[in-house]
Amino acid sequence: MRTDFSHEIPMDAKVYIAGHRGMVGSAIWRRFEEEGYRNLIGRRSTELDLRDRQATFDFFAQERPDYLIDAAAKVGGIYGNDAAPADFLSDNIRMQINILDAAKEFGLTRALFLGSSCIYPTNAQQPISEDSFMTGPVEQTNFGYAIAKITGVMHVQALRQQFGCSFISAMPCNLYGFGDNFSIPGGHAFPMIMRRLHEAKLAGDPRFLIYGTGTTLREFLHADDVADAALFLLRRYDGAAPINIGAGEDIEINKLAAMMADVIGYDGTFTHDLSKPDGVKSKLMDSSRIRALGWEPKIDLAEGIQRVYDWFLANEDSYRR
Repeated sequence: MRTDFSHEIPMDAKVYIAGHRGMVGSAIWRRFEEEGYRNLIGRRSTELDLRDRQATFDFFAQERPDYLIDAAAKVGGIYGNDAAPADFLSDNIRMQINILDAAKEFGLTRALFLGSSCIYPTNAQQPISEDSFMTGPVEQTNFGYAIAKITGVMHVQALRQQFGCSFISAMPCNLYGFGDNFSIPGGHAFPMIMRRLHEAKLAGDPRFLIYGTGTTLREFLHADDVADAALFLLRRYDGAAPINIGAGEDIEINKLAAMMADVIGYDGTFTHDLSKPDGVKSKLMDSSRIRALGWEPKIDLAEGIQRVYDWFLANEDSYRR
């Protein structure tokens, strides 16, 4: 891995943030604005269907962006992924191929593809290094999404090899933040547990049901931190291998629920629905490579939970359900 790469993004560069209304994309948009970039472009899914190849190419031809951050994706939790693997596979592959091919066709200076820790094998040694990519089968409960993201990484590598594109891919761990999907049961563990604990508190429920055993370990990173990492990597990383973005520590789901209960003010007891799947036991990422380049996360989990719950209360009438 090169540690001496450096690239300055001009302040007037036109930056296309695909998925700019989602949790991650909106955080990236805010981070670029904080840095002083004002020539940012994005489109809602109702304005541009990225699964439509011609529409995607027409958009690139019209806007001619200089940089791309691909944060567009069909996402969901373990239950949503397990119920509709074909949708997660098809929608994500089509979006990725169209965006990256258009970025190559119109000669973008740099592009960043955001994947997911689910690209790594279920049996990968912990913490999971980038070197474990494509060394074993992925978790079956979300294989459609995982295979799509694996395809995205390999597409970036193919474009680099064949056309010399300065495109990179980064793999965040489990993310949470403002604008998350708080739907039940289709959302990810973090927002789903937060919403259910909030509603349990309001209802005065004496017991809170955790799906599965609650003993699985997950690594959580605030979306604002991954946004900071995205800008950092565009400036400091240029390699074919995916690069991990992680918090550096994981937590048992039972303990996460307990931390949330303290913030929310829920004082009931926890029970478990053992009929629900746990998914892979642990997914701690090895983020030593990005740390060697000089990046570190800034928001610890306790602070992040408080921030997101404050946002949740302030946006209770408008968050995604």
